Parts: sequence; C-alpha cells; structure tokens
Amino acid sequence: MAIPISNVTRRAVYAPSGAGGAGPYAFTFEILANTDIAVYKDDTLLTLTTHYTVTINANGTGSVTITATGLALAPVSPTQYAIVGNRAISRATDFTTGGDFFANTLNDELDQQTIFAQQNSEGLIRALQAPQTDPTTVDMTLPRATVRANKTLAFDANGDPTTGEVIGDNRGNWAAGVAYNKRDIVKDTSNGNVYYANTSHTSSGSQPISTNADSAKWDLIVDNASATTSATNAAASASAASTSASNASTSATNAASSASTASTQASNASTSATNAASSASSASSSASTASTAATNAGNSATSASTSATNASNSATSASGSASTATTQASNASTSATAAAGSASTATTQATNAATSASDASTSASNASTSATAAQTAQAAAEAALDAFTDTYLGAFSSDPTLDNDGNALSAGDLYFSTAISRLKVYSGSAWLTAVVDTTTVVEKTSATGSAKLPAGTQAQRDGTPSAGFLRFNTDLAKPEVYNGTAWGSVGGGATGGGSDDIFIQNGQTVTTNYSITAGKNAMSTGPITVNSSIVVTVPTGSRWVVL
Repeated sequence: MAIPISNVTRRAVYAPSGAGGAGPYAFTFEILANTDIAVYKDDTLLTLTTHYTVTINANGTGSVTITATGLALAPVSPTQYAIVGNRAISRATDFTTGGDFFANTLNDELDQQTIFAQQNSEGLIRALQAPQTDPTTVDMTLPRATVRANKTLAFDANGDPTTGEVIGDNRGNWAAGVAYNKRDIVKDTSNGNVYYANTSHTSSGSQPISTNADSAKWDLIVDNASATTSATNAAASASAASTSASNASTSATNAASSASTASTQASNASTSATNAASSASSASSSASTASTAATNAGNSATSASTSATNASNSATSASGSASTATTQASNASTSATAAAGSASTATTQATNAATSASDASTSASNASTSATAAQTAQAAAEAALDAFTDTYLGAFSSDPTLDNDGNALSAGDLYFSTAISRLKVYSGSAWLTAVVDTTTVVEKTSATGSAKLPAGTQAQRDGTPSAGFLRFNTDLAKPEVYNGTAWGSVGGGATGGGSDDIFIQNGQTVTTNYSITAGKNAMSTGPITVNSSIVVTVPTGSRWVVL
C-alpha cells in the first residue's frame, strides 16, 4: 500500500481516556501494518490483539483501543499510554537486473526506508547528544566500563565525558578499617554527630571523629553533641534558678521574722518607758509626801523619820526605773536598726533571685534555639540525601520500576546498568541509554549537508565485511562498496570539462589480486601492467577486454 510518509514524530503519549481508559488513542504517523507500532501502559509493553487492537485509516494513520485484558493488566490505573513506531528493520524486496521493477513495490520499499529513518530519528532525539555547535574535536565516547563503574559521569576541560567522583552512600555507624568513598555519610556513635566524607580514605583510630587523626577528612553536618550540651546547660541553669528562688524565699521569711522581732522589741521599749514615767510620777508623789512629813515633823518625829526613809527608797526606785527605761529604749533602737538591715538584705536577695530566674530563662531559651537548629540541620541533611537517592538510584542489573522510596519514577531519574555497563535515564515512560557512541554512528555535516563516510586505506578495510558495507578508500581517492565477495568502486561515471560527460578513466597498474565476478565481463583501456605475483582471475565463460 503506497502512501505518503508525513514529516511527524513517530511517537504519541496520552493520559488515560475513554470508557475505563480504553481510548481510542489516535496516532498521526503513517504505518504499513498493525505490527509497525509498540504500545506501552506506563512502562509495561502490551501485546497486539491480547492487550490492544489497531485500526489503520486509508492514509496510513490510525488509532489504538485497549482491550478488557489490557485494562486489567497491571498497572490497573496507569498515568499514560505511549504509542511508538516499531517496524522491524529489514528488507524483504530484492531488485534484480532485468527483473520486475514495479512502482508499487518501489513505493513500499521507499516508504519502509523513510519509516526506518523516522524511527531512528525519534530514538536519537531522546538520547544525550553533543550540540551541533560543539568543536569537531569533541569525543563523546564514555570511559571503559571498568573505569567508570560506581562513579558519577563528569566532563573534562575539553567537554569530553570522563569519570567523576565515586558515588557516596549512607554507610551507617562509623567503624575503623573501612574504605570510605568521598560523599559517604556516617554516624559517630560516641556523641550522635553525623559526618560527610570529603576525601576517600580507609578509616583508622577511634571515636569521636572530631579528635580522630582523620578528622580533616570529614565534614560535620549534624552537631548532635552541641545540642545535647546546650540542653544539659539549660537544665543546670534552670536548677540553679530554682535554688536561687528558694534562697530568696528563705531570706524574705527571715526578714519578715526580724521585722516582727523588732516590732516586739519596740513595743517592749514603749512599755518600759511608760513604766519609767509611772515610777518618776511615784517619786514625785513620794517627795511631796516627804515635804509634808517634814513640815509635820514637829508633831510626829517617828512619822517624819519613816516618811523620810520612804522618800529615800522611792527616789532610789525612781532612779532605777529611769535607768531601766533608758536601757530598754537603747535596745529597741538597736533592734529596729537590725530589722531595717534584715529587710534590706531580704530585698537584695529577692533581687538576686529575680536575676537568677531571668538568667535561667535565657539559658533555657538558648538551649531550645540550639536544639531547634540542630534538628533543622539534621532534617536538611536527611532531605538532601533523600533527594539525591531519589534522582540517582544506584546500580542495578535490570531497569528499576520504582525509586528508592518505593515511589513512582520521574523523568530525569538515573541509574547505572550493570548489564550493559552504561548510564541510563528515565524519559517519563521508558529507560534509555544516556549517551550515544559517536564512533559507531555516521554523522552528517548539517541537516541539508552531507553524510560523513568512514575513511581509510585499503589495509584498513573491515576484516570480515558484509554485503552493503560502504566506505571511502583513501588509497584510491574514491568511495567503495562490498558486494558480498569483493570491494568495488562506487559511482563516478563519465567526466569532462564543464558539463561534459565524456571520459571514463581507469588505472594502469593492477596491484591487488582480483577475480572478475562469474557470469560477468570486464573492460579496461590499456596499457595495463599486472604486478609480479598479482593474479587476475577470469572465470570460465567470462572475458576481460583490454583496449
């Protein structure tokens, strides 16, 4: 069926649609048969007829419908269906000299070749490639598998691929005598700190890592020891503040007791003063009585003598009471001074207690801030490690279907395939080889320029060529093709001045053994020289004419 082949990408991706996700899903690139496409349900390759059917329109485009069996195939709830060109690359026709040469056969062959080219182009645009503007000296060949194993992909000063650093890993608890790679992460079990290796080395000595001889080869990323110390200091400050507050309370109680004692002593002094005043009044009354008794002395000498004695006694008592009152007043003053001093001391201690409590609160706040910072740093380190291992999954012998957390794969995820010793990248629907080996791909000068054929001498020809091999022979300065039995020049035709096509030129010396193809004739223009030990074989029934 001869149809035009449109300039479209031979790939279509859809989110599930239609009844239960069955579609149909259209594709706008032309196909020749329903086997010319492959259908993927997320990363699962479906089987024609069993899981899907294909409808082909008159113009070669068509659609895919998922069957009930295909819908039930895991994953039951896919994120997408992908339809890609997948015609088997082969050639079934063979045009022979003098044989049939029908237009429909030629059209089918040309359609098929165009489809092959589009399929290859679609695959190449999803591979890592150097830009067209790179220097021609750039060599995108990867280092050997044994050299790049378990290392990151990097580029040297010329932009050529090279091996990067060894891939780091979470190695758990630190131990002596272990070969650590750069970027490995370990835990110091002596203090809970988490470290990152900045240099590859074999560990020695003992923990803590901060005092180990290899401490310069580690970078601290989670300072658990400092956070623990801050928390301990905060607890000690809080305890000290509690003690200071208790001492202040005791001092206040003592001050209150001293003030009460001073009040009692002042009250006693007041009472003593009152008693002294009463004694003085009594003395005054006794003196008055003595005067009266003296006046009456003449009338009663005995009474006068007695009254005088009484007056003397009363005066002595008054003097003693007055002295007692003075002493008690002095004691009261001293007690009041002591009470004022105790009250001042209590105020000072209460102030000190408040200061200690404030300091304790500040220390507790600082400890809380340090603990929060430590937790934030730990969370950041763990998040960075998780993000890295979600993108670079490590080394596997087969394509992984989930990331290291058990989540769905994301476009751009990477892993190293130990089966083919190559880095692979996830396109969003399939794992692809990350780098194209340009040494085995024929390049072109530009989109409308020329293909760059492999070039070399006759001695550099393939050791075991196959029919159809094409190269440029630098010894003969012309392209050549292998026909299955021998190498022969390609094209050339007649040449001449300007647009003239008059002259067909041949060499004059045979330097290599040559056999004329059986059933064929050959013609050369002489003179012809056949070098010594060189053999030209002319099969029976064939002729070689030298003009």
